[in-house]
Formats: sequence, structure tokens, C-alpha cells
Amino acid sequence: MELSRRTILQGGIALAAAGVVSPLKADELPLGPLPGTRYPDPRIEVLDRRFKYKIGNAAIERVATGFRWCEGPAYFRDGGYLLWSDIPNNRIMRWSEDDGHVSVFRYPSNNSNGNTRDREGRLITCEHDSRRVTRTEFDGSITVLMDRFEGKPLNAPNDVVVSSDGAVWFTDPFFGNQGNYEGHRVQFELPPQVYRLDPGTGRATVVATGFGGPDGIAFSPDEKKLYILDTGVMSAIGRDSNIRVFDVNGQRLVNDRVFVPNFGAAARTDGARTDVDGNVWCTAGNGDPREDGVRCYAPSGDLIGKIHLPETCANLCFGGRKKNRLFMCGSTSIYALYLDTVGAAVP
Repeated sequence: MELSRRTILQGGIALAAAGVVSPLKADELPLGPLPGTRYPDPRIEVLDRRFKYKIGNAAIERVATGFRWCEGPAYFRDGGYLLWSDIPNNRIMRWSEDDGHVSVFRYPSNNSNGNTRDREGRLITCEHDSRRVTRTEFDGSITVLMDRFEGKPLNAPNDVVVSSDGAVWFTDPFFGNQGNYEGHRVQFELPPQVYRLDPGTGRATVVATGFGGPDGIAFSPDEKKLYILDTGVMSAIGRDSNIRVFDVNGQRLVNDRVFVPNFGAAARTDGARTDVDGNVWCTAGNGDPREDGVRCYAPSGDLIGKIHLPETCANLCFGGRKKNRLFMCGSTSIYALYLDTVGAAVP
């Protein structure tokens, strides 16, 4: 029997009402609330009473689609827009919150990945293909912040944050330049490392080593801790991931420890942000489709909530006029959700 679209949607609504998340196919989704949405959205899963951020009449929305691999979201409140990288398509995209208009912000982007804004409101970008970290000035010109360390070219800068003192902290794994899809194949001369670029001297220092593939990076609200996601952990299942946390001691990182151990076959994590309560919001995907989306961990490391998406999620950020909207980079789409919390690192 052939099922009509109406029958499929009615079935999704029935499943949602029964507390079951209906599987969705990303390539069949419209913009706006996901099909089968019912308040409160059952795709926002509360695992612990400390996850008090779910709003009863706020649902997951698909706000933009048609990309190959979305990464590196950064929200600019003064302009009311979101930027993110569409890495294989070699471009940075722009979404305007007022009318939902999507446009190309930069092409080519040198296969850009992670983006953030500095304390002056300028765009900071990690670029795979050019193997550099750049700053976009207010006049649109581009300043190269770093492309070499001790005379050797960087690997494939991945993700980046800017601390309150203006220092730029970024990860530099291998992936991105291990093939031609998101960069180009190169001979690496440096190990996977995490760097701090001093805003006064312009001098770079290595602040963390020993990663399989340092990836997402996020400060705690008070900047006393730095979370670094390692998506190059090798385990019995092959490539795995975990979240490490360091204490920030001035310009150095100390007391390295595992915040969340190996994700295992269920999913890998890639990007992370924190909220004002110190919770760590991280992405999940590349495993069991039922785990695609976002996980929220309390400062203790306990898993307290999940957001289920119909696609692997690579990165995320808080934004919106009140800093209370979570933007999530699905594989081919951008999703958004209003939460009863505020992002910690949104100028």
C-alpha cells in the first residue's frame, strides 16, 4: 500500500504523542518545525532534573538546507545573522534571522571550518586548504593571524575560541587535509596540537598535545577550564572520540583529564559550547542514527539531556538576540532551538 504524505505525518504525530521520536529523512524535511512536531517536543530528551532548559512550546526548527557539510557556526548579534562553513563547497554561508534569507558570505573560503568572533566583533576563521587562521577586518580585508609554527606549516586548523584577553586558541588536527574533499592532501610536519596566539606579541605557543585529533574547543563561563574534543581517539571500534578538560593557568593549560570518556559505537562528538551555568553542549553523530544530535553534560560530567536531530551534528553555537537560541550544524542543514538558558561565550 502506498502511503500518502498526510498519512506519514499523521503517523509521526501519533508517535510523538506516544512519547516516541519518529524517524525522519533529512532530504524530505521542509523548513520550519520538523514534521510531527508536538509541544513539548519529544525530540528534546530530559535525562536528569538538572536539565531544566526545555521550553514547553519551543520546538526544533530547520532554518536552512542544501549544503554538503555544515561546520563552524558563529552568531553576530549586532548584525542579527549566523555564519557557518559549508566545507566541501568551499564557502561560508550567511543566514539572516529577521527574514530567514540565506546567502553566500565568502567564496572561495579556502575550505574554512571553525569560526568565531573576537572581542571586537571581527570574524576569526580556521581554513583547511590554506592551512591558516585568519581575521576578517571591518572593511572586509583578511589578516593572516597564523599559518606556521617554528617555520613549519600548520596541518588543518579546525576550531577556534577567543578568550576575554583577546588570545586566540585553536585546534590543529590532520583531518581536513588528508584528502581533496575538504582541503588537499599534504605531508604533515607538525603533530596534532592546540595553540594559543598571544594578542599582544603575536607569538604562538603549544598549550596541549597528545591528541589523536584535537577538534572542538570551548571555555567554561569563567574561563577557568578549557574543554577540548578529541575525535581521533583510537579504540577497539576504530576512530572514537572523547572530551578532555584542562584547568587554565594564565597562558598555560594544566591538570589534563577526561571529562567524558570514549563515546563508543553510538556516536562521535565534534563541536562544543557552554552555557552560563557551566553545562557543556556537544554534538553527536557518525554512529547510531538514534544518537544524532546534541548532548548536554552538567559541569560534573553527568549526561543530563539530549536533542535528537535527523542528521549527524558536527558543531553548534548559541545565538539570537537574547543569546538563548541554539544553532546546530546538521550534515546538510542548520537547525535551531530556543532554550531556557543563555550561551556563555557570545559577545
